[in-house]
Amino acid sequence: MVFYFTSAVVDPHYTIYMGKDKYENEDLIKFGWPEDVWFHVDKLSSAHVYLRMPKGRTIDDIPKEVLTDCVQLVKNNSIQGCKMNNLNVVYTPWANLKKTGDMDIGQIGFFRQKEVKIVAVEKKINEIVNRLDKTKEERHPDLAAEKESRDREERNEKKALLQEQKRQEKEEQKRKREMDELKNYSSLLQDENMTTNEGGYDSDDFM
Repeated sequence: MVFYFTSAVVDPHYTIYMGKDKYENEDLIKFGWPEDVWFHVDKLSSAHVYLRMPKGRTIDDIPKEVLTDCVQLVKNNSIQGCKMNNLNVVYTPWANLKKTGDMDIGQIGFFRQKEVKIVAVEKKINEIVNRLDKTKEERHPDLAAEKESRDREERNEKKALLQEQKRQEKEEQKRKREMDELKNYSSLLQDENMTTNEGGYDSDDFM
């Protein structure tokens, strides 16, 4: 089971989601999307919370209000963290999550530590947690199928983009040839390249 929340503090709204337990977290690690940003309470057990970013946006583009929603949600879903003040939440792009065979279920590491960001959370803000809880939906998604559909859509977009680039290149080559031909034709018409009949034409020639 996966829990979905809507962060409606900005427009358009953002989707936040997390697994019910470590087994769902394992699937979310495996079938995350490149647009996803992962959140977790630093050095404590907590839910794995994901924020789905719009295509073309990165972790640096997360609106401040949405970031606050994410850290409050992950703090509230930590057995120890929900009772503590002044803790840290770490977050990083999904692509930076590292999973090796010797790790326990739900456990992850990072490929590049420099891509891990930290945000301090002073305390729980009930208004935010309550607002998010009102949007909570329980779903049983086929994460593998959703990931494949998303990847297929991206492949099709890249294919269409490549075809458009090739079309534009052909158009540019055609335009260049036409310009070269016009330039050559104009050169032939210049006075120094034209021949004349110095004797002129006798009117009798046309009779």
